[in-house]
Amino acid sequence: MTLLVLSVVVAITVGSYVFYFVMFAYAPAHLAPAGAWMPSGPEWGWIVLSTLSAVVLAVFAAAKLSRRILAPLTSVAGSLRRVSNGDLSARATSDDRSLGEASLLVEDFNVMAERLDRMAQEQVFWNAAIAHELRTPVTILRGRIQGLAEGVFEPSEKLFRNLLVQVENLGRLIEDLRVVGLADSGHLTLQVERCDLAAGIRDVLALTEPDLRAKGLAPELRLQEGAVECDPARMRQALLALLENARCHAAPGSLEIALAWGGGECRLSVTDSGPGIDPAFASKLFDAFQRGDAARLQGGSGSGLGLAVVRAIALAHGGEARCYPVGGGTCFALAWPDRG
Repeated sequence: MTLLVLSVVVAITVGSYVFYFVMFAYAPAHLAPAGAWMPSGPEWGWIVLSTLSAVVLAVFAAAKLSRRILAPLTSVAGSLRRVSNGDLSARATSDDRSLGEASLLVEDFNVMAERLDRMAQEQVFWNAAIAHELRTPVTILRGRIQGLAEGVFEPSEKLFRNLLVQVENLGRLIEDLRVVGLADSGHLTLQVERCDLAAGIRDVLALTEPDLRAKGLAPELRLQEGAVECDPARMRQALLALLENARCHAAPGSLEIALAWGGGECRLSVTDSGPGIDPAFASKLFDAFQRGDAARLQGGSGSGLGLAVVRAIALAHGGEARCYPVGGGTCFALAWPDRG
């Protein structure tokens, strides 16, 4: 708009100089006499012509400018109506002639629409995945309890222990869902304190070692002694998830459990001896309900939430979860800042 105004002013000023130069040179008698209040006929003609030219130029520029402004705004408005009607695939468009602000508006709207679309797809996926994971323990419990009620099964300690295992699995799944949900909403709270995490790791291993050895895994501890700052309960939960992941998917062999710190970072890791993970899939393993290829082929028994819980706890501590190959196996690590 500033350029348009300057162009009109310059055109009228230069045109006026040219007009009066020509009139003084070739027809001075047609100019208004000195001291006259009203312009002469030719001067009136020049005033009308210059005004009409300025108006035509302004209308032309305004039409071009309005199209550059209104086209992307109209596209955004139409896409908003489609989104409000449930069509989350709607996207606004702009061309190279659109103004910078209008183009930014279109880009921001498209980013918002893409996030909404992704959230809707993730919600559908989560609902289906949660229903699938809950269905198995609930179905087993219902079948066993119905069998007991109808006299199909004889009450026994073994049967009750199996039912208790299913209840524990169901409770663990619900807790994992709760942790991941709290982390995604930014409400996962921690009780951070200076603690002897190595002692907590030994306690966790004492509980899980029989199941690990039953799967052919031989745990090896490499723990740096001393106090670290963390939420010990959440760290034990993360370690349980890492050990359960190894129990379900790792090949028989050594299983190294390590705790170390240095360089401003604490690190808790579990390293197996195989079978390894495709590097292309490693970055997705910490997403909820993701399983590696080997787990899918072998019908892995994990819920697909354990590593998501590890990442949630790592992020809550201001750190990150990592996965990388080590020899023929894989190292799953939880790292967080050392504030000691």
